[in-house]
Amino acid sequence: MLHLAAGKRRKRKEIERAFSFNDLNQDLLERVLSWLPASSFLRLRTVCKRWNSIAKSRAFQVACAHIPSRSPWFLMVDQELEQSIVYDASEGNWRALRPPIQLRDTRKGKPIPVAAAGATVCYQTVDGDLEVCNPVTGSCRKLPHLQQVTKACPVHAIAMHSAPSSSSSYKVVLVSGEFSSLAFRVFDSMKGLWDDEVKLAHETKDSVMSCMVGGEVFYFLSKTGDVVATEMQRSLSKQYSSVLTVENGEEIVYFISHSGTVVACNLAQKACYEYPRLLPIHSEYSIDVVECNGEMLVVLLSEFLDTASLRVWRFSKEDASWRQVATMPPAMAHEFYGKKLDMNCCGHGSMILMCFHCNGFSSCVMFRMETNEWIELPECFVYGCAKEFMSAFSFEPRLEVVV
Repeated sequence: MLHLAAGKRRKRKEIERAFSFNDLNQDLLERVLSWLPASSFLRLRTVCKRWNSIAKSRAFQVACAHIPSRSPWFLMVDQELEQSIVYDASEGNWRALRPPIQLRDTRKGKPIPVAAAGATVCYQTVDGDLEVCNPVTGSCRKLPHLQQVTKACPVHAIAMHSAPSSSSSYKVVLVSGEFSSLAFRVFDSMKGLWDDEVKLAHETKDSVMSCMVGGEVFYFLSKTGDVVATEMQRSLSKQYSSVLTVENGEEIVYFISHSGTVVACNLAQKACYEYPRLLPIHSEYSIDVVECNGEMLVVLLSEFLDTASLRVWRFSKEDASWRQVATMPPAMAHEFYGKKLDMNCCGHGSMILMCFHCNGFSSCVMFRMETNEWIELPECFVYGCAKEFMSAFSFEPRLEVVV
């Protein structure tokens, strides 16, 4: 028996020695490597000279483009507006990522990520310009300058839409103006320029949408006796928080108004309308919009009696009302009670990453809709200190996408 076992081990070792990646032809090796997890891309160049040359080759990028989808990475933003940490959803861990070289000059201030789609992230510089980058390769493209950002014509939403993730085609949409005269402009990467500004008509959708209050601010006493304003103040990294979905072939941008309602801008119909409130105007809550599986969802954190509640909502067009999709376990949500948190969310596929932040408190929770799992992410330590993340932006890590 011992002799037989030893013979099998020798045979297995001979087979292992007989096979080597070096025996594969270039085309086959490129195809094999293209199926590696995205985290392996960052190490390809350090394996050997041959793999280093493959990582730079156009044929390898073409092979990567044939991979239909990759698990997302979430670009995390902390209080110092650093964007060098990503959360790898497939492996469930944190990774360091060097920011694009064009965005490392911080003498004027740090650029802020404002939108993401496909394999790209859009940043806003201190000068107000927009740059679209591939965070994995570091390639960047500065968009033509726009002069429309003023106090009289503020930007409410910056959204992105991408063709299939392996494609380099994308759009950036800006919604700006006073609520009585909203307008949008679109940058198309294939054209390389901004389209002309298009005015949006105000509509009452299905006779249930509320009248747009726009810049009106209401003040009321909270249950703790504090004077509270209904005008929402978002963190810098999420001041243009919005999502873009394609419904029946029509592109629709959703964003949260300053008064805390969901506003929809139908780019095809050139119309905007406001959804009914989820909670009364005098309620205290934190709200954000996300895109999951091609539809808009709302995440709402509120307090009732002596506990906190976090729920995910979908708008039903059949009866023009909000329907609850999911609820965070009460024991987990209660941790947020009384903290006056700034909540910022990011969706990708069937996942929602939620960042909760206030002075002295920070937490990130991943919700997986398909399995109804709520997972608190582990803390991320850099040089022994725990990072406090304010927000996140999701993208697919791809080498082949050129901006």
